[in-house]
Amino acid sequence: MTIQNSAATALSFSSLSLSPQMLENLERLGYTSMTAIQAASLPVALLGKDLIAQAKTGSGKTAAFALALLANINPRWFAVQAMVLCPTRELADQVTTELRRLARAEENIKIVTLCGGVPSRGQRASLENGAHIVVGTPGRIMDHLDRQTLDIAAVNTLVLDEADRMLDMGFFNDIVTVVKQCPPKRQTLLFSATYPIEIEKLATQFMKSPQMIKVESLHTNNLIEQRFYQIEEQDRLSSVAVLLNHFKPVSTLAFCNTKAKCRQLAAMLQGQGFSALELHGDLEQRERDQVLVQFANRSASILVATDVASRGLDIQQLEAVINVEVTPDPEVHIHRIGRTGRAGGSGLALSLVSMDEMGYVGRIEEYQKQNSQFFPIKELYSEAQEPLLAPMVTLLVFGGRKEKIRAGDILGALTNQDFGISLTREQVGKITVTEFSTFIAIERSIAKQALDKLNNGRVKGRSVKARIL
Repeated sequence: MTIQNSAATALSFSSLSLSPQMLENLERLGYTSMTAIQAASLPVALLGKDLIAQAKTGSGKTAAFALALLANINPRWFAVQAMVLCPTRELADQVTTELRRLARAEENIKIVTLCGGVPSRGQRASLENGAHIVVGTPGRIMDHLDRQTLDIAAVNTLVLDEADRMLDMGFFNDIVTVVKQCPPKRQTLLFSATYPIEIEKLATQFMKSPQMIKVESLHTNNLIEQRFYQIEEQDRLSSVAVLLNHFKPVSTLAFCNTKAKCRQLAAMLQGQGFSALELHGDLEQRERDQVLVQFANRSASILVATDVASRGLDIQQLEAVINVEVTPDPEVHIHRIGRTGRAGGSGLALSLVSMDEMGYVGRIEEYQKQNSQFFPIKELYSEAQEPLLAPMVTLLVFGGRKEKIRAGDILGALTNQDFGISLTREQVGKITVTEFSTFIAIERSIAKQALDKLNNGRVKGRSVKARIL
């Protein structure tokens, strides 16, 4: 795997080997110059090479893979020549819309969206009439492949969009099943905001010497507001509750320097009614997995962690990071606060500092080349109030990949009309399927109804047992 670090500057699309019609269409659509991810990835992708690109939402990644796959389409051959896998119907619809805009320059290119939530009858009819590109979710594409209503023998470009999110939703095995049915002689383009170990597994199995593009500044530090509070050592743990009650972040990652401090803080917060969990080296793998699932799906508000335990942890929509203790290593500080403010969002980084830690703050200032902003914590003291509850609850189903359960099966069981209880897709959060268990995030207000529906209903025609985690 070739790793290419890039801080690509804006370049003209005319520097690429695109047709005059495509360049004219790009100009008409307002594509004046390439974004960083486009400038870094398009020259590689247009050469037909496999590619892994780290790109956040809103970075222009759709155009990056769309221009590459459109260059390989023969409009006069009515066969599926490109396929884009997406984690959700909403993203698939967005990708389809963008592909249609960019494909205007070519002859009549037909794009079909294959997602759940709509009858497959209309999709079958569209496929029978001929399609050049399919965009869809892994589950529905698998259904069409099983029913032999989709033929992907002619696919020359495969795109995995938001691959890390698909893996978060439990689609690893589904992706493997689909990719195995694609022709081995093809180009594979994988786009992901993060690079978890499962992405590496996919790349090893299905990609040919992929180039990895890492565009610098995957999160923007100026979107992270840093605030430092001087405290007395004996007030350190209680000050964390003060910060949480004042700022009310939905998801907070609180860093401690030791396992002992992690345990103390988690116990104190739980005692005050906060939905707090701890993550450190003393946890067994099963416990660690359950903790990470609950925090990632927003059914726990606070994760108290050590730096070692949190390595490789990437949580979307993290509103705040609290440095319960200042780290002596300024690089670790930057790594800690960089967990918030992702994907163009804003973030809050709050640090509690005793007099003994002022030297550490000096190192951070020198490293960041900016002064730290201190605020008086006494201004934040407020009357006792109910701790903010996490918006979701996690349900545990006893059954996973071994029982051939997929995320789509669980979603279907929850949203069907059985027993007069019908949940909407919006009330169901992240679904994580592991080897023997399945974890489902459900809106807190309807968690009991969802639990009853699973225990009284069927998943893939079989009864299952579930409980609130």
